[in-house]
Amino acid sequence: MDTAPVSSPVDADQHLVEPRGMWADHIDPCHRHLALDLVDDDNANPWLTAPGGQRIEPAIVHVSGDVVTTGRRKAAIERGEPADVSYDDLLDPATSDPAARLAALDRWEIDEAVCFPNFGLLLDRPLADRPDVLHANQRAWNRWAAGVRADSGDRLHPVAHVSLRDLDRLDLELASVAAAGLRLAMVPPSLVDGQRLSHPDLDDAWAAFCHHGVTPCFHVAAFPHPFGDAWYEDDPDQVNPVLDSVFLWTPAALCLADLAIHGVFERHPDLRIGVMELSAAWFGSFLLMVDGGFDFHARFNGAPLTELPRRPSSYLLERVRVAAFAYEDPATLIEQVGTGTFMFCSDWPHAEGIPHPLDDYTRATAGRLDDVAGANLYRRNIDFLLRR
Repeated sequence: MDTAPVSSPVDADQHLVEPRGMWADHIDPCHRHLALDLVDDDNANPWLTAPGGQRIEPAIVHVSGDVVTTGRRKAAIERGEPADVSYDDLLDPATSDPAARLAALDRWEIDEAVCFPNFGLLLDRPLADRPDVLHANQRAWNRWAAGVRADSGDRLHPVAHVSLRDLDRLDLELASVAAAGLRLAMVPPSLVDGQRLSHPDLDDAWAAFCHHGVTPCFHVAAFPHPFGDAWYEDDPDQVNPVLDSVFLWTPAALCLADLAIHGVFERHPDLRIGVMELSAAWFGSFLLMVDGGFDFHARFNGAPLTELPRRPSSYLLERVRVAAFAYEDPATLIEQVGTGTFMFCSDWPHAEGIPHPLDDYTRATAGRLDDVAGANLYRRNIDFLLRR
């Protein structure tokens, strides 16, 4: 068993922090009045702010691997305490600047990284009633992301941000991001205006992802809740309520089961889905429950809900790749499920991530992976989602 990963590892989940002015600089000129911004309050603390002064969330600088310090900063801003150090001075250049990020990857001996938005994770639910603002700023991120990819020599793989609420707009945006070389796009694992992801009205969405060669990805974000809103009403943190952390995996599991059981993977043989930062330890038992529930329902009702030529779990094993946190013991997960599912990830630079991505992760798998398992975990499974 090797104690080190294969050469040229790819981190499946890092984040790029959107710099001040990014949205205004990259938004359609006719929509500049819709641009998000980081607006300082009277205490010199910035807030992610939507047009009209809608404050979405404090703009905090994360300390990788240190949730306590990050939380203290957030609480101080919300209490109205003056900033003792400016947001901009606290930022590590590698959080936003492509050249600095590449230098960090070199120090960590990581070849490439998939990069999700930072503030873009906070938009879907707060802007649910302002789709014009949401869509315009998603497009601004996508344009900036395309430039980051190009400037990085294709070592950074920013993830586009798209919505399933307008399928004509979705098709145009996927064509644009694909032409710019982006191969991943974040979508909410949630109902779309009250419709399940497998609803026939959304079939054209999955066809568009396949046609343009872009892989949809589920990721932690402020998307519509998987449960009724009343479950969250007493939580002061409406962007990241505690029940979302407790049931971190539930939205992804629900959506994947829906897509498999209703035949979406069968109808779209090239559809692939990535699951990042929504944990991974659940996946093995989930496969058992998907098949068990499907089979029981068929026997109890005299016929399956959907006629499928294969077991639901077989589609999930073939098409879905899941990023595993280091603390979830990825080597054991591989023993349970197989080598073709899980991906190395760090969540850098977020507080809940790991500050020394490859070193911290490989300690969790040391001596327990053969060559095939290591190659898949550290590169080949994310390569599958990147379609290369």
